[in-house]
Amino acid sequence: MKALIYTTLMMASLQASAQTVVLDSYFNNEQKKDANGVLRSWHYKWSEKEMSGFSILGDLFLKHGADTATLYEAPDAANLRNADVYIIVDPDNEKENPAPAFVEKKHINAIYKWVKKGGVLLLMGNDSANAELQRFSELSGRFGITFTNKSRNMVKGKDLPTGAVHIPANHAVFPSIKKAYLKEISVLSLRRPAKAVIKEGEDVIMAVAKVGKGTVFAVGDPWLYNEYVDGTRLTPDYENPAAAEDLVKWLLQQVKRKR
Repeated sequence: MKALIYTTLMMASLQASAQTVVLDSYFNNEQKKDANGVLRSWHYKWSEKEMSGFSILGDLFLKHGADTATLYEAPDAANLRNADVYIIVDPDNEKENPAPAFVEKKHINAIYKWVKKGGVLLLMGNDSANAELQRFSELSGRFGITFTNKSRNMVKGKDLPTGAVHIPANHAVFPSIKKAYLKEISVLSLRRPAKAVIKEGEDVIMAVAKVGKGTVFAVGDPWLYNEYVDGTRLTPDYENPAAAEDLVKWLLQQVKRKR
């Protein structure tokens, strides 16, 4: 399997047998200069092997038989048609991007219709200081989920216990782990059809919504980037590497869309 730069034309040539996992780079499009002084999109990218990247997560999707792709355009019916899983992470605010692309009604309608047909949507927010949550919640709200301005797990320095999230035994999404590490989380607020799948006390950390043939998974932190899944930054009791694999397998199992 392979990683692809996503365009509508490229997607048309993919083998129908391979599930395709598309990572947004339209709403999350932070820019910084590379070694040659050229501005590049960065932060939570498949190809980004630095601690800020998603290269390890992308490799897990490839390991489990999917193709990975990146969508640099606004989502619409045409460019979502051949996506099986669509991931939006940490949408830009003005602090991160002087010209952020915000979620609009037309994007929400396109994504909602795609989910109803069987698409699997993964939404990863962040705390309100580091992501645009109001418009993002207009999208998630179509599925009964709101990313709130209430933040928790505000870790100071290396105080890892502050970032602990406990996983119940025999969990449907994370069957192989007991504890994960998430910091600076946007707590979720839910209404039907969304249901909490991970809570700490009364705070909803992760949620799932079933709409039509599709599935939405939401979490208030981009917790599976390289820094916290490479096995070097956390003590072994924080099982983020195994959690990443559990989530990858679960997401791919939810795909029911027929192209």
